[in-house]
Amino acid sequence: MSNKLIIIRGLPGSGKTTFSKKLMSKFEGPIKHYEADMFLIVNGIYTFDITKLSQAHSWCRHNTFKSLSEGFTVIISNTFTTISEMKDYLKYAESINIPVEVYRLTTQFKGIHDVPDSTIKKMKARFQDYPGETIIG
Repeated sequence: MSNKLIIIRGLPGSGKTTFSKKLMSKFEGPIKHYEADMFLIVNGIYTFDITKLSQAHSWCRHNTFKSLSEGFTVIISNTFTTISEMKDYLKYAESINIPVEVYRLTTQFKGIHDVPDSTIKKMKARFQDYPGETIIG
């Protein structure tokens, strides 16, 4: 298998979705893109519901693992502020011998989800470096 897992991480408003779409357009071969926010889109409108956040991340993991096992390269873009938030993805990729690339976006744009500045500050304070990640910003 020549597929891989590509993890895109960064604070809200760092351009994760845009970067993922650019990567997809340059990639040759079967590729899928998932992010927890996709689960929270209702009738084409992003509707944040904290009570559905755990379910959104489960949906993301399930689809990522299924697509990787089917031979797709998968781009997964979520905040992933801590390494522990990536561990299930990293373990799964290792278990089926799939290489992983990690990109960290550090630029801040005006986010489209209206995440409060105080929340972004807290997320930034707990952000952990991942060894070997490519930092873009």
